[in-house]
Amino acid sequence: MNRTDRLYALAEELRRAGPAGTTSTRLARLFEVSARTVKRDVSALQQAGLPVTAQAGLGGGYVLEASMGLPPVNFTPAQAVALALAVRALPPGSPFGTDADAARAKVLDALPPDARRRADALAARVWSRAVPAQGPGPEVLRAVEESLDRSWVLAIEYEASDARVTRRRIEPIVLARTGGLWYLIAWCRLRADVRWFRLDRVVRADLTPEHYEPRPVASVGEPPADARPVSARPSDPAAWP
Repeated sequence: MNRTDRLYALAEELRRAGPAGTTSTRLARLFEVSARTVKRDVSALQQAGLPVTAQAGLGGGYVLEASMGLPPVNFTPAQAVALALAVRALPPGSPFGTDADAARAKVLDALPPDARRRADALAARVWSRAVPAQGPGPEVLRAVEESLDRSWVLAIEYEASDARVTRRRIEPIVLARTGGLWYLIAWCRLRADVRWFRLDRVVRADLTPEHYEPRPVASVGEPPADARPVSARPSDPAAWP
């Protein structure tokens, strides 16, 4: 990462840290540079008018003042291409796939002209082969997404491995991808217990007007050691809540 791109990324990292701030040691580790380089980069941001203040205490932290107007989010060309690649790598039928593709287009459209040209040139040299279509239809996906987001009970028709179809009312807890498949982990009212439903076996899904109180993620059991929520950053050691 060149210095210009690193300055953009550093400003965004300070924004994400919020009023709690973050340490120079963590920033140095994140960007794979020395703490001295971080100090010089922060000084450059300050000289450019970004309201960054030093935070007293062990580690030499920095805080981006929330009281000041913050600039819009900036992506480097490499970051834009990385997001586009991640979206293209999603198998057909992935949850939030339609929204991901729309977000990809927005990120590219929001780049300044020079950065957009660089991103387009870089993206033209990164190819991703399409994977075979699998998974539920868009109506099922949208219902699952809305249920998880708004905590509405979901009425589903589910085909088991023996081809029997059952009708259930469920309360979604987690969407998880493992072994190349998506699963909806939910409280099943029919079984009065937590169940894992393969998303590609959900024949039909309808939102109901009934609201449910979301159960904690921990109620699904112990996750695999390498499982992470999609909100986790690579540098975060924490797994599930």
